[in-house]
Amino acid sequence: MKKISKYILLFVAAMAVTSCDDYLDIQPVGRVIPETLDQYRAVLTKGYHTYPQHKSLTAVRTDELALNEFSDDIIYYRDIYIWKDANPDRITTTFHYQDLYTVIFYTNVIINEASKKLEVSEERNQLIGEAYALRAMAYFDLVNLFGKHYNAATAATDKGVPLALEIDLEQAFVPQSVEVIYNQIISDTNKAEEMINLNTQPTGKNYRFSKAALYAFESRIYLYQQQWQKSFDAAEKALAINNALIDLKATPALATKYTSVESVLALEDGLINNLKGTVYASADLIASYNKTTDLRFPLYFLASGSRYRIQKGGNDDQRCSFRTSELYLTKAETSVKLNKISDAKTTVLSFIKNRYTATAYAQLESNVNAMNTVDLTNFILEERHREFAVEGQRWFDLRRTSQKQIVHTFNGENYTLIQNDPRYTIPYPANARLNNPNL
Repeated sequence: MKKISKYILLFVAAMAVTSCDDYLDIQPVGRVIPETLDQYRAVLTKGYHTYPQHKSLTAVRTDELALNEFSDDIIYYRDIYIWKDANPDRITTTFHYQDLYTVIFYTNVIINEASKKLEVSEERNQLIGEAYALRAMAYFDLVNLFGKHYNAATAATDKGVPLALEIDLEQAFVPQSVEVIYNQIISDTNKAEEMINLNTQPTGKNYRFSKAALYAFESRIYLYQQQWQKSFDAAEKALAINNALIDLKATPALATKYTSVESVLALEDGLINNLKGTVYASADLIASYNKTTDLRFPLYFLASGSRYRIQKGGNDDQRCSFRTSELYLTKAETSVKLNKISDAKTTVLSFIKNRYTATAYAQLESNVNAMNTVDLTNFILEERHREFAVEGQRWFDLRRTSQKQIVHTFNGENYTLIQNDPRYTIPYPANARLNNPNL
């Protein structure tokens, strides 16, 4: 085992991977052994660069999009759109199981080897801390794509994903439970907290984890686990570093840009360009906005005949994994769950004041202050729906809340994802099952 691990290490610093027929389809190539801080930083940069844009594909499964049936690229997304998971067309785009494990491979090199070779310094600690955070993020996405949503009552027996913490091609990759994977995610974020020492990253390098990004990530983890106090506390810690919001009344600009004051981690593109030309905003999504008073509407959508094209995503300047808007809405949602109703109202109002016209806000302020707990919760969730349209959050929000029924129409035929449908969990890709019989 040790010989195999060292053999792999000899090749990793070339920072490239190609597929092969083993359990993860990962075969590192190259001939340079990383020894210096800069070389290990280059390995982790490759890990960041490899992080897949899989959230575009989840958007296709939600109530946010409608396929353009005249698009040449529709064949790549049709079966995802109609939730045909059991036997999709071979040309259907595959969810990024392998790519996420490739990211984990790079982070494992840093965690297992850089920690031994590099002298202790703030830069070395920052590097290793980022690797722990990025590995946790990859596992978080894997388990939320291919495992059931976290349920404390069943997580110990619900099937999750394989756990790879070492560089060893001989180990058997058997899926672990959802609970085991979440425990590892939290262990990694705890170690990242000990080592990351930058509160924020400079613009242009804000695809890298910082303290603010780590706290934002932890807030999302605990939100999905329904650990309301921990989610609230993590959001508070992130907001203590950056609580800026764009006031769309003064500055009509997309908050998803990596240059935005709201940017916390600028790593992912919520709607890739190829898909952007293949879809319209769904009627449900458009109906969720007040077209005249919601200042996000003209920023997010562009009329195209009777339908609307989406203006978010598809550009390198729009990279957004975490931003301050999410922290406000998470803080509001968790405040309701903690029975801090007044605090929840104050938080959500401080957010929406920046998203609506002054006249509309005055009415909304009155409405929100009169809401009961159920109505307030629904309002906060609908604000998430509007704010994070096609940013890759909707599928996961649906999984963790209502798992509502969705109907998609394609070529005149209706396809239904019923409430609590098993297809709210995505099957392992066929090539992954073929290469790993343990799946």
